[in-house]
Amino acid sequence: MKFLQKIGAGFARFMYGRNGMDHLNLALVWMCLISSLLSSLLRIGILYYFSMALWCIAIFRMFSKNVYKRQEENSKWCSFWFGLKSSLRSAKERRQDKDHKYFVCKNCKTICRVPRGKGKIEITCPKCGTKIHGKS
Repeated sequence: MKFLQKIGAGFARFMYGRNGMDHLNLALVWMCLISSLLSSLLRIGILYYFSMALWCIAIFRMFSKNVYKRQEENSKWCSFWFGLKSSLRSAKERRQDKDHKYFVCKNCKTICRVPRGKGKIEITCPKCGTKIHGKS
């Protein structure tokens, strides 16, 4: 075996049963890089310590053998992050939709869509039955 292949195999044996890299670690590394760059550009010392703390957390998570806890943390991060991305995407689509007017139910926060140009209307929320008054 070549030298680099032996090193790769040894690292693979070392990482067996450990968490490794996941979406949360990737986000931590990006936040670390951004805060480190801002720290060096703006000369703010607290950002340097913040970026070092992020590095330590990312390294701890990567080498942790408590895979169940790390997967749980990653699952919570992914549900938060992808939920945020989808809500921003749907808000952008609602802004671009010129054929419909959107109302938010005050009771359950459901978004109700009605066609524009119908005048004053009363909408019944499909989820909770609350009446919404508005002008389309």
